[in-house]
Amino acid sequence: MQTCLVALLSCFRWFQPAGESFIKVPFFGAVSYLTLAVSPFCIAFAVVWAVFRRVSFAWIGQDILGIALIITVLQIVRVPNLKVGTVLLSCAFLYDIFWVFVSKWWFKESVMIVVARGDKSGEDGIPMLLKIPRMFDPWGGYSIIGFGDIILPGLLVAFSLRYDWLAKKNLRAGYFLWAMTAYGLGLLITYAALNMMDGHGQPALLYIVPFTLGKY
Repeated sequence: MQTCLVALLSCFRWFQPAGESFIKVPFFGAVSYLTLAVSPFCIAFAVVWAVFRRVSFAWIGQDILGIALIITVLQIVRVPNLKVGTVLLSCAFLYDIFWVFVSKWWFKESVMIVVARGDKSGEDGIPMLLKIPRMFDPWGGYSIIGFGDIILPGLLVAFSLRYDWLAKKNLRAGYFLWAMTAYGLGLLITYAALNMMDGHGQPALLYIVPFTLGKY
């Protein structure tokens, strides 16, 4: 969250001097004044969410922290070429199918769904997913999507954007717009399948990966 806020505020000229001025901090080395300014807020935000994570509106804080983490990972981790991205998504495709569908034959229930929902543990599930309340749901359920279903295809989408920049392709002629469209269609099909299966958890990468790789 701190990384995202610093990057966002650095775009405004009022905060640029603070972002470009550094001070040495023990154990951390050179740290910008802007980082020092936003860090207490970020720490407080995370602590407040952890304390109140069981209240009805805690999903907002979880999603904010999750989105910040996803953005940071996509900034740091990069696939070097399309071949590596294809192998990575293909492996994730098989991994997702195995732990959602095949694991039921050995463990009597879907391991991925149990872990995500925190069934039988007394917890709400690991906070490694984005969740939003289902509209018009009388039981107050949530629609959820795991970080992996966003980050792994996102690595290929980010690669497309960097390639377009280096190749000096505009939005219409480049790959980024088509990659985003393909991901969106895959996600749409995922939720359509979810509704058709009466809410039974679906491996999102089963639908997202073919769309994302298929556009190449």
